[in-house]
Amino acid sequence: MADKGQIVQRVKGVKDILPVDSPVWQWVEDTARETFEGFSYSEIRIPVFERTDVFSRAIGETSDIVEKEMYTFTDRGGESLTLRPEGTASVVRAYVENKLYNPPGAKKLYYMGPMFRAERPQAGRYRQFHQLGAELFGPENPSADAETIHLLMSIFKNLHLEDLTLRINSLGCPQCRPAFRQKLAEYLDSRREALCDNCQRRIDKNPLRVLDCKAHGCGVIADEAPSVTESLCGECSAHFDRTRTLLAAVGVDGKVDPKLVRGLDYYSRTAFEVSSTALGAQDAVAGGGRYNSLVEQFGGPPTPAIGFAIGLERLISLLGNDGAPLGPELFFIALCPEAEEKVFQLAGALREEGYMVDMSYGGGLKSQLKQADRASAELAVIIGEEEMARSVALVKEMKSGEQFTVAFDELIKWLDKHLLGEE
Repeated sequence: MADKGQIVQRVKGVKDILPVDSPVWQWVEDTARETFEGFSYSEIRIPVFERTDVFSRAIGETSDIVEKEMYTFTDRGGESLTLRPEGTASVVRAYVENKLYNPPGAKKLYYMGPMFRAERPQAGRYRQFHQLGAELFGPENPSADAETIHLLMSIFKNLHLEDLTLRINSLGCPQCRPAFRQKLAEYLDSRREALCDNCQRRIDKNPLRVLDCKAHGCGVIADEAPSVTESLCGECSAHFDRTRTLLAAVGVDGKVDPKLVRGLDYYSRTAFEVSSTALGAQDAVAGGGRYNSLVEQFGGPPTPAIGFAIGLERLISLLGNDGAPLGPELFFIALCPEAEEKVFQLAGALREEGYMVDMSYGGGLKSQLKQADRASAELAVIIGEEEMARSVALVKEMKSGEQFTVAFDELIKWLDKHLLGEE
Protein backbone atom coordinates (compact mmCIF):
# COMPACT_ATOMS: atom_id res chain seq x y z
CA MET A 1 0.00 0.00 0.00
CA ALA A 2 1.22 3.53 -0.77
CA ASP A 3 2.53 5.68 2.05
CA LYS A 4 0.27 8.44 3.34
CA GLY A 5 0.34 11.36 0.91
CA GLN A 6 1.82 9.29 -1.91
CA ILE A 7 -0.23 9.15 -5.10
CA VAL A 8 -1.88 5.74 -5.52
CA GLN A 9 -1.44 4.49 -9.08
CA ARG A 10 -3.52 2.07 -11.13
CA VAL A 11 -2.45 -1.54 -11.55
CA LYS A 12 -0.13 -2.30 -14.46
CA GLY A 13 -1.98 -3.32 -17.60
CA VAL A 14 -5.24 -1.43 -16.97
CA LYS A 15 -6.35 2.09 -17.87
CA ASP A 16 -8.87 4.68 -16.78
CA ILE A 17 -11.45 5.78 -19.33
CA LEU A 18 -11.59 9.47 -18.52
CA PRO A 19 -14.48 11.89 -19.19
CA VAL A 20 -12.71 13.29 -22.25
CA ASP A 21 -12.72 9.78 -23.77
CA SER A 22 -16.13 8.57 -22.61
CA PRO A 23 -18.20 10.17 -25.42
CA VAL A 24 -16.39 8.06 -28.02
CA TRP A 25 -17.00 4.89 -26.01
CA GLN A 26 -20.66 5.75 -25.54
CA TRP A 27 -21.09 6.50 -29.23
CA VAL A 28 -19.48 3.19 -30.22
CA GLU A 29 -21.63 1.23 -27.76
CA ASP A 30 -24.82 3.03 -28.82
CA THR A 31 -24.05 2.51 -32.50
CA ALA A 32 -23.32 -1.18 -31.91
CA ARG A 33 -26.57 -1.61 -29.96
CA GLU A 34 -28.58 -0.02 -32.76
CA THR A 35 -26.88 -2.30 -35.29
CA PHE A 36 -27.39 -5.44 -33.20
CA GLU A 37 -31.05 -4.64 -32.69
CA GLY A 38 -31.44 -3.92 -36.41
CA PHE A 39 -30.45 -7.56 -36.95
CA SER A 40 -32.97 -8.66 -34.24
CA TYR A 41 -30.40 -9.41 -31.51
CA SER A 42 -31.23 -9.08 -27.80
CA GLU A 43 -28.76 -8.11 -25.06
CA ILE A 44 -27.58 -10.63 -22.46
CA ARG A 45 -25.54 -9.57 -19.41
CA ILE A 46 -23.19 -12.25 -18.14
CA PRO A 47 -21.19 -12.51 -14.87
CA VAL A 48 -17.67 -11.13 -14.66
CA PHE A 49 -16.42 -14.42 -13.18
CA GLU A 50 -17.33 -18.08 -13.63
CA ARG A 51 -16.17 -21.47 -12.42
CA THR A 52 -12.75 -22.05 -13.95
CA ASP A 53 -13.83 -25.13 -15.88
CA VAL A 54 -16.32 -23.04 -17.86
CA PHE A 55 -13.37 -21.48 -19.67
CA SER A 56 -10.92 -24.39 -19.67
CA ARG A 57 -13.61 -26.66 -21.13
CA ALA A 58 -14.60 -24.18 -23.84
CA ILE A 59 -11.36 -22.46 -24.78
CA GLY A 60 -9.12 -25.55 -24.66
CA GLU A 61 -6.52 -26.73 -22.17
CA THR A 62 -3.64 -26.11 -24.62
CA SER A 63 -4.60 -22.54 -25.52
CA ASP A 64 -2.40 -19.66 -24.38
CA ILE A 65 -5.38 -18.18 -22.54
CA VAL A 66 -5.92 -21.22 -20.32
CA GLU A 67 -2.26 -22.09 -19.89
CA LYS A 68 -0.85 -18.63 -19.14
CA GLU A 69 -3.35 -15.78 -19.18
CA MET A 70 -6.37 -16.46 -16.94
CA TYR A 71 -6.90 -14.63 -13.65
CA THR A 72 -7.87 -17.57 -11.43
CA PHE A 73 -8.47 -17.56 -7.69
CA THR A 74 -9.92 -19.80 -5.01
CA ASP A 75 -12.89 -18.42 -3.10
CA ARG A 76 -13.55 -18.92 0.60
CA GLY A 77 -15.49 -22.08 -0.15
CA GLY A 78 -12.49 -23.62 -1.90
CA GLU A 79 -13.96 -23.30 -5.41
CA SER A 80 -11.73 -22.29 -8.32
CA LEU A 81 -13.12 -19.19 -10.07
CA THR A 82 -11.80 -17.18 -13.01
CA LEU A 83 -12.39 -13.65 -14.27
CA ARG A 84 -13.82 -14.03 -17.75
CA PRO A 85 -11.11 -13.87 -20.46
CA GLU A 86 -13.73 -13.85 -23.24
CA GLY A 87 -17.50 -13.80 -23.58
CA THR A 88 -18.61 -16.79 -25.63
CA ALA A 89 -18.14 -19.45 -22.95
CA SER A 90 -20.26 -17.49 -20.46
CA VAL A 91 -23.00 -16.86 -23.02
CA VAL A 92 -23.11 -20.57 -23.90
CA ARG A 93 -23.26 -21.49 -20.21
CA ALA A 94 -26.17 -19.06 -19.72
CA TYR A 95 -27.90 -20.32 -22.87
CA VAL A 96 -27.79 -23.92 -21.60
CA GLU A 97 -28.46 -23.25 -17.90
CA ASN A 98 -31.49 -21.07 -18.63
CA LYS A 99 -32.80 -23.36 -21.39
CA LEU A 100 -32.85 -20.58 -23.95
CA TYR A 101 -33.07 -23.31 -26.60
CA ASN A 102 -36.78 -23.57 -25.70
CA PRO A 103 -38.82 -22.83 -27.69
CA PRO A 104 -36.75 -24.17 -30.61
CA GLY A 105 -35.50 -21.74 -33.23
CA ALA A 106 -32.79 -19.17 -33.77
CA LYS A 107 -31.67 -17.26 -30.68
CA LYS A 108 -29.67 -14.06 -31.26
CA LEU A 109 -27.76 -12.58 -28.30
CA TYR A 110 -25.25 -9.76 -27.91
CA TYR A 111 -23.11 -8.63 -24.96
CA MET A 112 -20.71 -5.88 -23.92
CA GLY A 113 -18.27 -5.57 -21.05
CA PRO A 114 -14.77 -5.97 -19.61
CA MET A 115 -12.64 -9.11 -20.03
CA PHE A 116 -9.44 -10.04 -18.20
CA ARG A 117 -6.21 -11.69 -19.35
CA ALA A 118 -2.79 -11.72 -17.69
CA GLU A 119 -0.97 -10.76 -20.87
CA ARG A 120 2.17 -8.71 -21.29
CA PRO A 121 0.89 -5.12 -21.58
CA GLN A 122 1.66 -3.51 -24.94
CA ALA A 123 0.13 -1.09 -27.42
CA GLY A 124 -3.53 -1.94 -27.91
CA ARG A 125 -3.44 -4.83 -25.43
CA TYR A 126 -4.45 -4.58 -21.77
CA ARG A 127 -5.03 -6.94 -18.86
CA GLN A 128 -8.51 -5.52 -18.48
CA PHE A 129 -10.00 -4.85 -21.88
CA HIS A 130 -13.48 -4.48 -23.31
CA GLN A 131 -15.36 -6.49 -25.88
CA LEU A 132 -18.72 -6.42 -27.55
CA GLY A 133 -19.88 -9.60 -29.20
CA ALA A 134 -22.74 -11.51 -30.78
CA GLU A 135 -23.79 -15.17 -30.67
CA LEU A 136 -26.36 -16.82 -32.97
CA PHE A 137 -27.65 -20.20 -31.76
CA GLY A 138 -29.65 -22.69 -33.82
CA PRO A 139 -29.12 -22.38 -37.59
CA GLU A 140 -26.37 -24.32 -39.36
CA ASN A 141 -27.22 -22.94 -42.78
CA PRO A 142 -24.48 -20.89 -44.51
CA SER A 143 -26.89 -17.95 -44.46
CA ALA A 144 -26.34 -17.74 -40.68
CA ASP A 145 -22.58 -17.49 -41.22
CA ALA A 146 -23.00 -14.84 -43.90
CA GLU A 147 -25.48 -12.83 -41.83
CA THR A 148 -23.19 -12.91 -38.79
CA ILE A 149 -20.23 -11.63 -40.78
CA HIS A 150 -22.49 -9.05 -42.44
CA LEU A 151 -23.56 -7.88 -38.97
CA LEU A 152 -19.93 -7.47 -37.93
CA MET A 153 -19.04 -5.48 -41.03
CA SER A 154 -22.22 -3.38 -40.64
CA ILE A 155 -21.04 -2.27 -37.20
CA PHE A 156 -17.78 -1.05 -38.71
CA LYS A 157 -19.65 0.63 -41.57
CA ASN A 158 -21.97 2.44 -39.16
CA LEU A 159 -18.91 3.64 -37.24
CA HIS A 160 -17.49 5.03 -40.52
CA LEU A 161 -14.47 2.71 -40.30
CA GLU A 162 -12.78 1.90 -43.59
CA ASP A 163 -9.50 0.31 -44.71
CA LEU A 164 -10.26 -2.89 -42.81
CA THR A 165 -9.39 -6.37 -44.08
CA LEU A 166 -11.78 -9.29 -43.62
CA ARG A 167 -10.10 -12.70 -43.75
CA ILE A 168 -12.14 -15.91 -43.76
CA ASN A 169 -11.39 -19.62 -43.66
CA SER A 170 -13.05 -22.96 -43.03
CA LEU A 171 -11.60 -25.20 -40.33
CA GLY A 172 -13.59 -28.25 -41.42
CA CYS A 173 -15.76 -30.49 -39.27
CA PRO A 174 -15.24 -33.56 -37.03
CA GLN A 175 -15.42 -35.74 -40.15
CA CYS A 176 -12.74 -34.05 -42.27
CA ARG A 177 -10.54 -32.22 -39.77
CA PRO A 178 -8.83 -35.33 -38.26
CA ALA A 179 -7.22 -36.17 -41.61
CA PHE A 180 -5.93 -32.62 -41.97
CA ARG A 181 -4.77 -32.60 -38.36
CA GLN A 182 -2.74 -35.77 -38.96
CA LYS A 183 -1.27 -34.37 -42.18
CA LEU A 184 -0.33 -31.12 -40.45
CA ALA A 185 1.16 -32.92 -37.43
CA GLU A 186 3.41 -35.01 -39.69
CA TYR A 187 4.59 -31.89 -41.52
CA LEU A 188 5.32 -30.03 -38.27
CA ASP A 189 7.01 -33.02 -36.65
CA SER A 190 9.52 -33.12 -39.51
CA ARG A 191 10.43 -29.52 -38.62
CA ARG A 192 10.08 -29.81 -34.87
CA GLU A 193 13.53 -28.45 -33.99
CA ALA A 194 12.84 -25.17 -35.79
CA LEU A 195 9.67 -24.49 -33.78
CA CYS A 196 9.43 -22.62 -30.49
CA ASP A 197 9.05 -24.66 -27.29
CA ASN A 198 5.30 -24.01 -27.07
CA CYS A 199 4.71 -25.16 -30.63
CA GLN A 200 6.83 -28.28 -30.17
CA ARG A 201 4.48 -29.23 -27.37
CA ARG A 202 1.41 -28.36 -29.42
CA ILE A 203 2.30 -30.71 -32.28
CA ASP A 204 0.99 -33.66 -30.28
CA LYS A 205 -1.84 -31.89 -28.42
CA ASN A 206 -3.29 -29.55 -31.06
CA PRO A 207 -1.16 -28.92 -34.15
CA LEU A 208 -3.60 -26.33 -35.56
CA ARG A 209 -2.51 -23.99 -32.77
CA VAL A 210 0.96 -23.81 -34.37
CA LEU A 211 -0.59 -21.93 -37.31
CA ASP A 212 -1.64 -19.21 -34.85
CA CYS A 213 1.83 -18.72 -33.34
CA LYS A 214 3.30 -15.22 -33.69
CA ALA A 215 6.97 -16.31 -33.39
CA HIS A 216 8.82 -15.54 -36.63
CA GLY A 217 10.32 -19.01 -37.12
CA CYS A 218 6.99 -20.70 -36.54
CA GLY A 219 5.32 -18.30 -38.94
CA VAL A 220 7.74 -19.20 -41.74
CA ILE A 221 7.03 -22.90 -41.22
CA ALA A 222 3.27 -22.25 -41.05
CA ASP A 223 3.40 -20.44 -44.39
CA GLU A 224 4.55 -23.66 -46.07
CA ALA A 225 2.20 -25.95 -44.14
CA PRO A 226 -0.59 -27.97 -45.76
CA SER A 227 -3.78 -25.97 -46.30
CA VAL A 228 -6.92 -26.91 -44.41
CA THR A 229 -9.09 -25.86 -47.36
CA GLU A 230 -7.52 -28.65 -49.44
CA SER A 231 -8.73 -31.25 -46.91
CA LEU A 232 -12.36 -30.14 -46.56
CA CYS A 233 -15.09 -32.70 -47.11
CA GLY A 234 -17.77 -32.02 -49.72
CA GLU A 235 -20.25 -30.61 -47.19
CA CYS A 236 -17.74 -28.24 -45.59
CA SER A 237 -16.48 -27.07 -48.97
CA ALA A 238 -20.04 -26.39 -50.17
CA HIS A 239 -20.87 -24.61 -46.89
CA PHE A 240 -17.83 -22.35 -47.24
CA ASP A 241 -18.51 -21.57 -50.91
CA ARG A 242 -22.15 -20.70 -50.18
CA THR A 243 -21.15 -18.44 -47.28
CA ARG A 244 -18.83 -16.50 -49.57
CA THR A 245 -21.51 -16.24 -52.28
CA LEU A 246 -24.03 -14.80 -49.83
CA LEU A 247 -21.46 -12.33 -48.49
CA ALA A 248 -20.77 -11.15 -52.03
CA ALA A 249 -24.52 -10.59 -52.47
CA VAL A 250 -24.44 -7.92 -49.72
CA GLY A 251 -21.17 -6.42 -50.92
CA VAL A 252 -18.90 -7.97 -48.29
CA ASP A 253 -15.55 -9.06 -49.71
CA GLY A 254 -13.62 -11.57 -47.63
CA LYS A 255 -10.09 -12.72 -48.42
CA VAL A 256 -9.62 -16.48 -48.02
CA ASP A 257 -6.71 -17.16 -45.64
CA PRO A 258 -5.96 -20.90 -45.19
CA LYS A 259 -3.71 -20.13 -42.19
CA LEU A 260 -6.48 -18.42 -40.20
CA VAL A 261 -7.37 -20.72 -37.29
CA ARG A 262 -8.29 -18.20 -34.55
CA GLY A 263 -6.93 -18.49 -31.01
CA LEU A 264 -9.67 -20.59 -29.39
CA ASP A 265 -10.14 -24.34 -29.72
CA TYR A 266 -13.93 -24.43 -30.03
CA TYR A 267 -14.21 -23.17 -33.62
CA SER A 268 -15.30 -25.40 -36.52
CA ARG A 269 -16.07 -24.68 -40.15
CA THR A 270 -16.25 -20.90 -40.73
CA ALA A 271 -13.64 -18.71 -39.02
CA PHE A 272 -13.08 -15.02 -39.72
CA GLU A 273 -11.01 -12.07 -38.57
CA VAL A 274 -11.01 -8.32 -39.26
CA SER A 275 -7.71 -6.46 -39.09
CA SER A 276 -6.20 -3.04 -39.74
CA THR A 277 -2.62 -2.22 -40.69
CA ALA A 278 -2.95 0.92 -38.55
CA LEU A 279 -2.75 -1.28 -35.43
CA GLY A 280 0.76 -2.58 -36.13
CA ALA A 281 1.74 -6.11 -35.11
CA GLN A 282 -1.41 -6.64 -33.04
CA ASP A 283 -3.60 -5.91 -36.04
CA ALA A 284 -6.78 -7.87 -35.28
CA VAL A 285 -9.73 -5.73 -34.22
CA ALA A 286 -12.40 -8.47 -34.32
CA GLY A 287 -12.79 -12.16 -34.96
CA GLY A 288 -15.09 -15.10 -34.61
CA GLY A 289 -16.39 -18.29 -36.12
CA ARG A 290 -18.71 -21.26 -35.90
CA TYR A 291 -18.75 -23.56 -32.87
CA ASN A 292 -21.22 -26.38 -33.47
CA SER A 293 -20.26 -28.63 -30.54
CA LEU A 294 -19.85 -26.18 -27.67
CA VAL A 295 -23.47 -26.11 -26.49
CA GLU A 296 -23.46 -29.90 -26.24
CA GLN A 297 -20.18 -29.81 -24.27
CA PHE A 298 -21.98 -27.64 -21.72
CA GLY A 299 -24.79 -30.16 -21.27
CA GLY A 300 -27.24 -28.70 -23.76
CA PRO A 301 -28.84 -30.30 -26.82
CA PRO A 302 -26.82 -30.43 -30.05
CA THR A 303 -27.00 -26.81 -31.23
CA PRO A 304 -25.06 -25.19 -34.08
CA ALA A 305 -23.81 -21.70 -33.23
CA ILE A 306 -21.68 -18.88 -34.60
CA GLY A 307 -20.44 -15.61 -33.13
CA PHE A 308 -17.79 -12.91 -32.95
CA ALA A 309 -16.18 -10.42 -30.60
CA ILE A 310 -14.78 -6.92 -31.21
CA GLY A 311 -11.95 -5.46 -29.13
CA LEU A 312 -13.16 -2.00 -28.12
CA GLU A 313 -9.78 -0.54 -27.17
CA ARG A 314 -8.39 -1.39 -30.60
CA LEU A 315 -11.50 -0.21 -32.40
CA ILE A 316 -11.49 3.11 -30.55
CA SER A 317 -7.80 3.61 -31.28
CA LEU A 318 -8.76 3.48 -34.97
CA LEU A 319 -11.60 5.96 -34.48
CA GLY A 320 -9.94 8.62 -32.36
CA ASN A 321 -12.72 11.14 -31.81
CA ASP A 322 -14.15 10.85 -35.32
CA GLY A 323 -17.92 10.74 -35.42
CA ALA A 324 -18.46 10.90 -31.67
CA PRO A 325 -20.32 13.66 -29.90
CA LEU A 326 -17.62 15.62 -28.10
CA GLY A 327 -19.62 18.04 -25.98
CA PRO A 328 -23.06 19.36 -25.07
CA GLU A 329 -25.24 20.98 -27.66
CA LEU A 330 -26.18 23.76 -25.23
CA PHE A 331 -24.29 25.48 -22.42
CA PHE A 332 -26.42 27.76 -20.22
CA ILE A 333 -24.93 30.87 -18.61
CA ALA A 334 -26.76 32.78 -15.87
CA LEU A 335 -25.47 36.28 -15.12
CA CYS A 336 -27.72 37.11 -12.16
CA PRO A 337 -29.64 35.22 -9.43
CA GLU A 338 -32.98 35.77 -11.17
CA ALA A 339 -31.60 34.29 -14.38
CA GLU A 340 -30.40 31.20 -12.53
CA GLU A 341 -33.98 30.04 -11.91
CA LYS A 342 -34.89 30.57 -15.57
CA VAL A 343 -31.77 28.65 -16.63
CA PHE A 344 -32.81 25.68 -14.46
CA GLN A 345 -36.31 25.81 -15.93
CA LEU A 346 -35.20 26.01 -19.56
CA ALA A 347 -32.38 23.47 -19.17
CA GLY A 348 -34.79 20.99 -17.61
CA ALA A 349 -37.31 21.41 -20.42
CA LEU A 350 -34.63 20.98 -23.09
CA ARG A 351 -33.23 17.85 -21.44
CA GLU A 352 -36.73 16.36 -21.53
CA GLU A 353 -36.75 17.11 -25.26
CA GLY A 354 -33.55 15.07 -25.64
CA TYR A 355 -30.98 17.84 -25.87
CA MET A 356 -27.54 17.44 -24.28
CA VAL A 357 -27.34 20.38 -21.87
CA ASP A 358 -24.66 21.67 -19.50
CA MET A 359 -24.50 24.85 -17.44
CA SER A 360 -22.11 27.09 -15.59
CA TYR A 361 -22.13 27.45 -11.82
CA GLY A 362 -21.12 31.08 -11.52
CA GLY A 363 -18.52 33.63 -12.59
CA GLY A 364 -18.39 36.50 -15.06
CA LEU A 365 -19.51 36.27 -18.68
CA LYS A 366 -15.96 35.92 -20.01
CA SER A 367 -15.03 33.08 -17.66
CA GLN A 368 -18.32 31.27 -18.30
CA LEU A 369 -17.85 31.49 -22.07
CA LYS A 370 -14.41 29.94 -21.57
CA GLN A 371 -16.12 27.11 -19.70
CA ALA A 372 -18.53 26.64 -22.62
CA ASP A 373 -15.58 26.55 -25.01
CA ARG A 374 -13.70 23.99 -22.90
CA ALA A 375 -16.87 21.87 -22.80
CA SER A 376 -16.94 21.93 -26.64
CA ALA A 377 -20.52 23.21 -26.60
CA GLU A 378 -22.19 24.11 -29.88
CA LEU A 379 -24.25 26.97 -28.46
CA ALA A 380 -24.02 29.17 -25.38
CA VAL A 381 -27.39 30.33 -24.05
CA ILE A 382 -26.82 33.54 -22.06
CA ILE A 383 -29.38 35.07 -19.71
CA GLY A 384 -28.73 38.20 -17.63
CA GLU A 385 -30.78 41.06 -16.16
CA GLU A 386 -31.46 42.63 -19.56
CA GLU A 387 -32.58 39.31 -21.05
CA MET A 388 -34.83 38.61 -18.05
CA ALA A 389 -36.50 42.00 -18.48
CA ARG A 390 -37.26 41.21 -22.13
CA SER A 391 -38.03 37.46 -21.62
CA VAL A 392 -35.39 36.50 -24.17
CA ALA A 393 -32.16 34.51 -24.29
CA LEU A 394 -28.99 35.47 -26.12
CA VAL A 395 -27.82 32.41 -28.09
CA LYS A 396 -24.22 32.40 -29.30
CA GLU A 397 -22.69 29.97 -31.79
CA MET A 398 -19.37 29.03 -30.21
CA LYS A 399 -17.51 28.40 -33.47
CA SER A 400 -18.68 31.34 -35.58
CA GLY A 401 -19.45 33.81 -32.79
CA GLU A 402 -22.79 34.65 -34.43
CA GLN A 403 -25.49 35.67 -31.92
CA PHE A 404 -29.28 35.37 -31.94
CA THR A 405 -31.97 36.77 -29.65
CA VAL A 406 -34.71 34.21 -28.98
CA ALA A 407 -37.83 34.53 -26.80
CA PHE A 408 -38.00 32.10 -23.88
CA ASP A 409 -41.23 30.53 -25.11
CA GLU A 410 -39.80 30.12 -28.63
CA LEU A 411 -36.44 28.62 -27.60
CA ILE A 412 -37.28 24.93 -28.06
CA LYS A 413 -38.89 25.55 -31.46
CA TRP A 414 -35.95 27.73 -32.53
CA LEU A 415 -33.39 25.10 -31.46
CA ASP A 416 -35.29 22.33 -33.24
CA LYS A 417 -35.03 24.33 -36.44
CA HIS A 418 -31.48 25.62 -35.94
CA LEU A 419 -29.87 22.36 -34.78
CA LEU A 420 -32.15 19.68 -36.20
CA GLY A 421 -33.46 21.40 -39.31
CA GLU A 422 -37.07 20.86 -38.28
CA GLU A 423 -39.75 23.32 -39.37
